[in-house]
Amino acid sequence: MLGFVSAHIPWNVISNPELRRSYKALCDDLVLLSATTLSNICRREYALTVDAIKKQLPIRNKVSLALDGWTSRHELAITSVITYYMD
Repeated sequence: MLGFVSAHIPWNVISNPELRRSYKALCDDLVLLSATTLSNICRREYALTVDAIKKQLPIRNKVSLALDGWTSRHELAITSVITYYMD
């Protein structure tokens, strides 16, 4: 899944029969998920990450989040989340 995200490949490309056939030719026991399943996994992981971040934030304080994303020279997708708060 990380390969799809970092290469900016849409989820629905996995539905292409030729691509699925070529993957199966490389590794016969490979389990290929559907685009819907990949999307659901991504949504679930996002929700789990947001919940984990919320648990780490101080209660009753105002918090400022800064999000940043970029791609390295080697086409590696990087995301940064920075949290500021006053104690």
